[in-house]
Amino acid sequence: MATQGAATASKALNPAFNPKTVHFWAPVLKWGLVIAGISDFYRPVEDLSVNQNVALTATGLIWTRWCLIIKPKNYPLAAANFFLGTVGAVQLSRIFLHHRNLRRQSTLLLSKIPPNAS
Repeated sequence: MATQGAATASKALNPAFNPKTVHFWAPVLKWGLVIAGISDFYRPVEDLSVNQNVALTATGLIWTRWCLIIKPKNYPLAAANFFLGTVGAVQLSRIFLHHRNLRRQSTLLLSKIPPNAS
C-alpha cells in the first residue's frame, strides 16, 4: 500500500508534460518557428522562399500526424505543428497568387502592344 501511495505521489510530482521532458520543450521551441513564419507575413512576397515554405508546410503536417499516433499523445506539439503547417500553406498561397498576378499583368501588357510595332 505504501508503494502505491509513493508511486501516485511520484506521478503527481513528475507529470509527463513538465519542463524536465521533451514533451514540454519541443512545443515551446516549435512555437518559435510558428512566430517566425507569422513575422514573414509582413515581408514582401518577392522575398519569400518557396522551398522554405514547402518545408514548413510538409514538416507541420507530417509531424502533426506523428504527434497524434505516438504514445503518450503530445497534443501541445501537435497544435504547434498544425499551426506551422498552416503558416507555411498561407505563405505558399501568397507566393502563388503573386506569381499568378505577375503573369496576368505581363499578358495584359503584351496584348496592348500593337502587332506592327518594331
